[in-house]
Amino acid sequence: MQPQRHTRIPIFLVLQDGNFRTIWYVGILVELSRRLEQLVLSWFILEATGSPFQLALVLVFLNLPRPFLAMFSGIVAERFNRHHILLLVQSINALIAMWLLVLFANSLMQPWHVFLATFLQGAARALEDPSRRTAIFDIVGRERLINAMSMETISNTVGKLIGPILGGVLLSLSGFTGAYGFVLAVHLLALGLLVPLGIPSYESASSHSSSPSLPSELRLRTETEPVWRSLGVAIRFALHSPMLLGVLYITIVMNALVFPAQQFIPAIGRDYLGVGPALVGLLAAGEGFGQLFGAGAMASMRNHQYHGRVFVVGSLIVLVTAVLFVWSPWYALSFVLLTIGGIGQAGFSAMQSSIIMLWSPPEMRGRMMGVLSICIGTGTPLGTLEIGAVAAAYDTQWAISANALAGLLLILPILALTSLVWQPSGRPPHARPAGGADAK
Repeated sequence: MQPQRHTRIPIFLVLQDGNFRTIWYVGILVELSRRLEQLVLSWFILEATGSPFQLALVLVFLNLPRPFLAMFSGIVAERFNRHHILLLVQSINALIAMWLLVLFANSLMQPWHVFLATFLQGAARALEDPSRRTAIFDIVGRERLINAMSMETISNTVGKLIGPILGGVLLSLSGFTGAYGFVLAVHLLALGLLVPLGIPSYESASSHSSSPSLPSELRLRTETEPVWRSLGVAIRFALHSPMLLGVLYITIVMNALVFPAQQFIPAIGRDYLGVGPALVGLLAAGEGFGQLFGAGAMASMRNHQYHGRVFVVGSLIVLVTAVLFVWSPWYALSFVLLTIGGIGQAGFSAMQSSIIMLWSPPEMRGRMMGVLSICIGTGTPLGTLEIGAVAAAYDTQWAISANALAGLLLILPILALTSLVWQPSGRPPHARPAGGADAK
């Protein structure tokens, strides 16, 4: 008997799709392995070098490939089979894990191996992200996208919560070799789940004329245009859309000024709250608990049109709680503030990709996701190095506070200069009925 397809709860409706369930399960496994690997490799760097700067380089190398490869990954997502791209990326992840397992098992691991491995992992993720998120759009469609992207945030958060905890347990019980043996098993399981995944075909610009909402100079054939020209088309398209421009602008601000501060939670816990590693780990998980709650709430929303409001409010919550967190004198209050910040980050993360895909016609979605990835990848490495340098020269609390306050000042003008907060994003121009008016 076929399962009942009608439900009053949107989160259950999107999970009834077998292909979405598959890509969602894979997302949990991949994020879990990423967080587990990041902990294991960071711990190795700490033991091998004792250098906080080299520890920071783990995150820098992980994000370094994104702004460069993102120029091409969005176009790759449009021109090639997305299922094949996801299989290729997961195969690369498994091969990297196998290589590191061999190095650990034979006591050959060196810090440069870690930096090379994280760089390759970052390159694979830069290739995967546009294909994965546009594949989710292809699977669930426009009406269920917000619920699906909220579920995507939940999968990321589950991995973020479980991965580090599991990594710490495995390191304690079986060392680096045992931990990486588990990592390899998770990657192989995710690869096996991906093999039967079915992604519906989508209408590309190569087989159909471009959306009539595009300016004439942007209606180009993606199959034949050069990569650099295709990227230029995506940027010019974003410049014609205040909604997209607002999302990309806030993305740069948040990734350059605020999100890198998450790497300094251990320093705040140890140096200012006076707690040990166990409570520092729990403190870092506070943000994940907030994200899980926020993503679950959004996954249950129905017919919400003002996605930009959720995106902006989520950003402001993260900024304000970042300032309050670094000056909190009590552990319990710090945990609560990080949890509230996690709720804001859930709104930011789910609506960021959703608005980009909803506001882009089919022939532009892959390229616009690539532009989004460039904005993310450019801000994170620079922001991590900047906060680390200021914290080393002055003080960690002041470094994070100054960045967050600068972020607030930079985001507030968006409320007046773009349509991000005031215009519904569920019915962009290219999705409206012929004649330019919404259906009554």
